[in-house]
Amino acid sequence: MPNLPSAGALPDLLSEGGTLLRDGLVWAIFCRPGKEPVELGRDVVTQRLTTGSFPPELMKEDGWAWFHFDIVHTLSRAQIESIPSLPEEVRQVLTNLERSTRLESEGDIVFGALPAFDDTSTDDERNVSTWRFALEPDLLLTTRRHPIPALGVVYHELQRGLVPRSPAKVVDRALLEFADTLRRDFARLDDQLDRAEDVLLMLDRDTDLGRMSGLLGVARRRSTELRRVLAPVDRIFRDEELELPEWAEDDLRDRSQRQVHAALDDLLALQDRARSLQDELTSNQAEETNRRLYIVSVGTTLMLPATFVTGFFGMNTGGMFLSGGAWDTVIAGILCFGIMLGTWFVLKLTKLL
Repeated sequence: MPNLPSAGALPDLLSEGGTLLRDGLVWAIFCRPGKEPVELGRDVVTQRLTTGSFPPELMKEDGWAWFHFDIVHTLSRAQIESIPSLPEEVRQVLTNLERSTRLESEGDIVFGALPAFDDTSTDDERNVSTWRFALEPDLLLTTRRHPIPALGVVYHELQRGLVPRSPAKVVDRALLEFADTLRRDFARLDDQLDRAEDVLLMLDRDTDLGRMSGLLGVARRRSTELRRVLAPVDRIFRDEELELPEWAEDDLRDRSQRQVHAALDDLLALQDRARSLQDELTSNQAEETNRRLYIVSVGTTLMLPATFVTGFFGMNTGGMFLSGGAWDTVIAGILCFGIMLGTWFVLKLTKLL
């Protein structure tokens, strides 16, 4: 085993950052189950990517390596595209800038692109990015354009000695971290729906239904965005035509499928609840509108006879009734009020009020 620095000598990469080499290499570590990983030298990384095998002293060890690259620069993408030990299709996936998800295998290599949250500071503004990987029994090669906190979390777990026997479990662990972050988002959205439901149940005339509509709109929009990301991943793992190597089948096909499908079920339940509350809010808004129209209609109906009386007495014709006495205006007003009261009694008797 070459004299390599310990894991404690590695930079702090909790947020999946670190110092980049010129070719975009973020970290290169060799992991052995039950032991802390060690950083590999640049010559070892070059030999593995060029020849497809490690030096003899590393091949004797029961372990695997993880090379992580930042492909934001054109130079780093060009170097990954020229790795001779990987098939052309795998190299294209590793350097692809699209955000689409995929999972495929070619021989003993599993490769694809999976979603993860980037390092945006606030939960409301957290965006979903994509990281790409190529997986072999002794190597995990990952690339990204934006810092991925989930990969940083897995990296630090490895530094604490939590090293699995297969690098496929690293991909599974990153997916689990993504699913856990999704559930935290679901919990936050569910709290918003709880507040909206409380307001709807205690609805009064001072309730701002417009504000409630905005609150539900935010929850529905965010859940829709997350579903557009999660649903394709669930379809990938449920695809019966997907054939993975036996060494990666249990970790990637079984465990990852269960956790992604469970997260999708939680998301669908959240969307159903948001739609139900939206329907309830729409019903309350329609009821409030009908109540206001009812008040206007009743007022208009009560004023209609009085309007007829005032229009009749407003005619400039001779011999008009109550046009010569000192109290004729008062009498006309009492007559209008009496007609309105009579109209109200008629509406009550006919149960229109």
